[in-house]
Amino acid sequence: MSSSQNLPISDPPSSATGNTTTWSSTISATPALRAFIAGLTESTRRAFTRRRPWYELIDRTAFSKPESLTDATSRIRKNYNYFRVNYIALLSVVLAFCLLSHPFSLLTIVSLAGAWLLLYIFRAPDQPVVIGGRTFSDREILGILVTLTVFVVFLTSVGSLLMSATLIGVGIICVHGAFRDPEDLFLDDQDVAGAGLLSSFSGAATSAAVADVMARV
Repeated sequence: MSSSQNLPISDPPSSATGNTTTWSSTISATPALRAFIAGLTESTRRAFTRRRPWYELIDRTAFSKPESLTDATSRIRKNYNYFRVNYIALLSVVLAFCLLSHPFSLLTIVSLAGAWLLLYIFRAPDQPVVIGGRTFSDREILGILVTLTVFVVFLTSVGSLLMSATLIGVGIICVHGAFRDPEDLFLDDQDVAGAGLLSSFSGAATSAAVADVMARV
């Protein structure tokens, strides 16, 4: 009577899969990434709590022609202090619309941002970058990314698209701010103190990312 014994057969783990898993776990375990996500989430939540009602932004009864250039400048400053979160959201919508209407530019921006995040900002210091069997140092990676960024922004249509979209958004904001009479708007000391363009979104997120980048240079 013959008996056969079935031997368990298992495929060796793929090196690519192992490298991907290690890379993903390293990225997710980076303290700067966790601090950035937590800070960005908290800053965004605080910013949206300071968003003004949109009906105040488009109240037709509050629009009037400014008496002079000085009056227009004063209106823009006061309206920005009051509607700055709404204005930033409006500018983001304009940028998003322009990028979505140009898929190649959108793909280029996303790829460039992903390269910065994965290869430099959120990469663990003990995780080397190996391309074609060659290990690249942090300074070499930084130089490559800076060169690539300069090329994309200044030598392709991406830079002109971003500049055009930004100018359109800023133009819309300035026109609205100049013609929207801010006399019925109440500005407290907290609004005036936080009038910086990115004050609503700054904090631990930016500090953690900058500290991590400076530590590599």
